[in-house]
Amino acid sequence: MNKIIVPIDFSDYSEYALQAAASLAKKNDAEILALHMLELSDFMLTISGSALDEQTVFYLKMAEKKFHEFLDKPYLEGVEVTPIVKHFKSFVEVSEIAKEHNADLIVMGSHGTHGLQEMFVGSNTEKVVRHSEIPVLIIKEELKSVGFDNVVFACDFSDEAIPAYKKATKILSELGGQLHILYVNQPAERFRSSDEIENKLKEFLTKADGNTDNFKNVAITNAYTVEHGIFAYADKTSADLLALATYGRTGIAHFFEGSISEDVANHAKLPVLTFKI
Repeated sequence: MNKIIVPIDFSDYSEYALQAAASLAKKNDAEILALHMLELSDFMLTISGSALDEQTVFYLKMAEKKFHEFLDKPYLEGVEVTPIVKHFKSFVEVSEIAKEHNADLIVMGSHGTHGLQEMFVGSNTEKVVRHSEIPVLIIKEELKSVGFDNVVFACDFSDEAIPAYKKATKILSELGGQLHILYVNQPAERFRSSDEIENKLKEFLTKADGNTDNFKNVAITNAYTVEHGIFAYADKTSADLLALATYGRTGIAHFFEGSISEDVANHAKLPVLTFKI
């Protein structure tokens, strides 16, 4: 892990993310790219010529001043921090910054969303999770440690999830700790017998790892929804991190089908690490 992007909006939540990223950077001798996005309004984007240039420069200067003050923190001592201020319109473009700088991880703070806000607006974190090609670590509160000793990894264990699983096991092996590979068995048409689940998981691990050594870390739980199954098992095992594979659906497919990973990211109290399939 060489570069970690931390989007900053000057909130307490973005500071929680910055603190977590600082701890990870110190452990991995990594650089932090502290990113502030000036989300320009449609009105500003319609302003022509010099008027737009003047306002953009004004907001950039204000952001740079506030940025340097925000980054003056004791926990960043000894960490290489590169401030980046961009005047993009949408938080979706964080993924473009990640590609441009060849970053390994995005660490974001989030308070989550619920109800109508979640349906119609979503959250900046949700947008980044949906579009990011690299893992996204979502922090909900100030963490005492980023050791992550007890990690639950859940996905549908389809062939499409193999790359996400490989990325997850690689990063989680660097973090250390106990890995729990979780399959959530649901009722009705999604129900699978114990033998079916065992065969499915062994086939998946054989394709992903070349062996079934990790089957000893597999847990199977029954629940009405995947989200509730993950939360119940995480509580039972005193997990300190949830790791999930996400399909990153967009548009109509996302509206009707939703994304389990985005729901978990929004509603979980624990940190969530997502890997796009």
